[in-house]
Amino acid sequence: MFQIRRAKQSDAQSAFDIRLQAIRHQCIGAYTTEQMLAWTAGSAKDGYSDLMEKHFYLGCIQGEPVATGMLDLETSEIGAIFVLPGFMQQGIGMRILNHLECLARDLGLKEVNLDATLNAADFYRRCGYVGDEPAIYHSPSGLQLACVPMVKGLFQPIPAGCSRQVFTQ
Repeated sequence: MFQIRRAKQSDAQSAFDIRLQAIRHQCIGAYTTEQMLAWTAGSAKDGYSDLMEKHFYLGCIQGEPVATGMLDLETSEIGAIFVLPGFMQQGIGMRILNHLECLARDLGLKEVNLDATLNAADFYRRCGYVGDEPAIYHSPSGLQLACVPMVKGLFQPIPAGCSRQVFTQ
């Protein structure tokens, strides 16, 4: 059974590992090997664990984390949507995204934004996000990566499947 739950500080390493595996598997061709290695360098203790204090969630199957996602209320930004390679292409990323959008609606946000990786921009467009102009993402660690800034209004009707009954917190 798939469930989404709020991450705890003790989940930082699992979340970091999901991110690392997803980037190294899914971003091949969109970024150079050097960029991916720099992007995934370090450890959860290098600041990633601080994200657990935000609206950070884990998607779990049989209680084991397989995906992550985050909503930053200060910037109305969705981010950190990563899925373990063995669980990609099963709709898990979409379920995490839907959960974060529902949360944003519940908290009164009128729109959300994100910086899509080059390999994920089409996914986000299929989910209703708008944006085509490439930009440069500046990570807190100083890494610069090409991205596509995108935005989605949340005023439209709540999509099917956007139900708190489906998710756990």
